[in-house]
Amino acid sequence: MDTVFPPTILNQKTYATFEGVRPLQSLPKLCLELLSEQKKAWDDLREGCESLEHAKERALSYREFTVRLQHNPRRMKSSLAGVAEKNISDRPCFLCLDHLPEAQKGILYKKEYLILCNPMPVLSSQITISHLDHRPQAISEHMDAFFHLMADFGPGWVILYNGPKCGASAPDHHHFHAARSGEMPIEKEIQEKKRLVLMKKVDGALLYRVKNVGRETLILEGDDPVAVGHLLMDYLHSLKKVLSMDEEPMINIAGFYGKKKWRLTLFPRQKHRPDAFFKEGDDRIVVSPGVIEMGGLLVTPIGRDFERLDKATVESIYEEVSLEAAIVERAIDRMG
Repeated sequence: MDTVFPPTILNQKTYATFEGVRPLQSLPKLCLELLSEQKKAWDDLREGCESLEHAKERALSYREFTVRLQHNPRRMKSSLAGVAEKNISDRPCFLCLDHLPEAQKGILYKKEYLILCNPMPVLSSQITISHLDHRPQAISEHMDAFFHLMADFGPGWVILYNGPKCGASAPDHHHFHAARSGEMPIEKEIQEKKRLVLMKKVDGALLYRVKNVGRETLILEGDDPVAVGHLLMDYLHSLKKVLSMDEEPMINIAGFYGKKKWRLTLFPRQKHRPDAFFKEGDDRIVVSPGVIEMGGLLVTPIGRDFERLDKATVESIYEEVSLEAAIVERAIDRMG
């Protein structure tokens, strides 16, 4: 449902605007300036950034890929967020303008989104790009915005999308995330050409499967964003048919732009959270995979989980939440 806000509310929440036509500042520079100013005015943001600076990390090295664990207690609220319809209807939408914290301001992006600092970051300079209207999380209706954001942030940044049932803590309000690139282990691994198996080529856009990363991963790339976008929609449409569903298939996406090439990293999903998330007592493991976790940076807000997670357990979590290989292949075969 679209919401019309009085101009005064939007004006009060707008730190700066970005239209993309001969901008005085690049979008990344403007976002870093916003982050610096918001840290001074907004205690929750400053504390969240300080918490990230002191977060513990350790690596789990497999034969052909790596996972980094991050102990970040500030992420507890996000990791435990209830995303069932009842949970959503019982709470105010924290991305709507009239529910934002008093000190929070953002960058009005092309009169459609408000770019906001994230008070519970996992990645450095992580921000949230929230639609001005209260409308459901979906990628198909906002594909153009996704590619525009990739171009406007440019090299050195990643644009992130969590599907409404696999990582989005606000599935009722459409949004993206952006952060500086290079912090998810998958980013380095997908640069190795030996891992990529070409599956489709349509209008110059390529679809690859990625081998030996412990979870189902696809790469879509090309020098024409329209062709890459069409390839993504074709895959999602095919996946819907294979799964006999009408709604958006569970998917996480990381988008990169550089050297005039567009690259999407897709993580097809079958579950949001592993069974261990719902257990009680010592058997519970609070890991709630979204796109960052699927990218190889596994956030653990509880210290006990950070210390005890081992390679076998993490591998089983990936296997449990990733879509089965046979279904991924079937969807690719039926494309077009």
